[in-house]
Amino acid sequence: MLGVDLRGALNLVGSLFRYLSLAFLLPAAIALGYGEAVWPFLVSGAATFAFGAGVERFTDGRERIGAREGYVVVSLTWLLIAVFGALPYLLAEPQLSNPLDALFESMSGFSTTGASVVGDVTAMSRSVVMWRQLTAWIGGVGIIVLFIAVFPRLRIGGRQALFKAESAGPELALAATIRESAKRFVVLYIAITVVEVAILSGLGFTGIDERMTVYNAVAIASATVATAGFTPEPRSLEGFAPTTQWVLVVFMLVAGTNFALLYLGIVGRKLSAFRHDEEFRIGLALFAAASLVVVVALLSQDVLEGEDAVRHGVFNTVSMMTTTGFASGDFNQWTSVTSMVLVGVTLIGASAGSTSGSIKLVRHIVIAKMLRREIDQTLHPGVVLPLRAQGAVVDERALRAVIVFVFLYLGICAAGAVAILFDSELQGVPLSAFEAVADAAAMLGGAGSGLGFAGPMGSFEPFSNESTGVLTVLMYLGRLEIIPVLVLFTASHWRA
Repeated sequence: MLGVDLRGALNLVGSLFRYLSLAFLLPAAIALGYGEAVWPFLVSGAATFAFGAGVERFTDGRERIGAREGYVVVSLTWLLIAVFGALPYLLAEPQLSNPLDALFESMSGFSTTGASVVGDVTAMSRSVVMWRQLTAWIGGVGIIVLFIAVFPRLRIGGRQALFKAESAGPELALAATIRESAKRFVVLYIAITVVEVAILSGLGFTGIDERMTVYNAVAIASATVATAGFTPEPRSLEGFAPTTQWVLVVFMLVAGTNFALLYLGIVGRKLSAFRHDEEFRIGLALFAAASLVVVVALLSQDVLEGEDAVRHGVFNTVSMMTTTGFASGDFNQWTSVTSMVLVGVTLIGASAGSTSGSIKLVRHIVIAKMLRREIDQTLHPGVVLPLRAQGAVVDERALRAVIVFVFLYLGICAAGAVAILFDSELQGVPLSAFEAVADAAAMLGGAGSGLGFAGPMGSFEPFSNESTGVLTVLMYLGRLEIIPVLVLFTASHWRA
């Protein structure tokens, strides 16, 4: 007997896609305003609605779904959303006429990775570019809902015990249902986006940054809050004013912060929560330390001088650690030290409960405490030392889950790097071993910018179809934190 209610899971998936079809109306309206083709978005929206309504019509029971069905819903939704999101690219963008390239671009958006196989973004229509930005924004909303309202209930990678840290302590009482819990954070997500659009537009209106049009402000803000690196410009944020870049540093830090903590501090007006939050404090310290190393390397090697070195060093370090993927300069051309630091912070990630990807800072904190406890217990074998995170004791099952997740993550990253390196050797694509590791880490961690030709000012276009497929899978696995997908391949999950 099947132990998973597939009808209930599919019924919920169908309902989600019926609502998702409305998202295609925004780029359709933009296309209409700029005199571009509207039909690709209308056809894509109609296909998405038809799929969702059809699945929902012939299934039932979404109110019955539990944890087992949750894995199916999460994994299937994130896969299919990228498939349907690729339709406008296939129908309207010649550079993405290859279905695998279109899927890569779509998965990159919805996974908030921000990597691209487009060689010339300026050749894309405004409506298609805005659809790309919108996929990232929608992906960010989904991640907030998953990370704060869903994953802790599914016991993903130790989140069941780390959930207290993600809800910023006992002061914040999350609603009893996922739906009501998610509403609070979605509203906050929208509010942060609106504020950023207003500030960026203001920089354009006042003449501080003449390149910051309302269109660019909306596009860039949508990607910032989602920690995705898509921009309407071919060289990321390089051509924008220094003031704009400093503003984006602030918003990238906000987007990389636990949204439950933001809710408590901003909406709940308890600013002391930021000071008391261990992950937030350690995160800021790491941002500062890594930025300092990069700035010193830039100055000592005469790569940049003065304020330029400080701004570019801080901007790109924050961008990579929050896995946003914006770039204010081509750090691909900087020093070996800066490359090591930027790849390193990509593997760390920002706060759990944020739109950031990668392993997440809280897991590194827990592992560091486990190492410290092991040393203490070696010196004092009889001492019982419970491990605490954010003031709460973390049970041993959750600690094991954290260790397993990190090993899985690093193992999959290494396997992905070997796969694209081997394929690149066969295809004659110039790719060094370190660049392969950096590119795989950027895809799995959702950072977007790799090294070599896939650097911040480049594109993943030179990769073969086989490597593009591997990189797409890495984005998918990394965004869902691996476990929900792997669970579906175990027989015990499906048995009653």
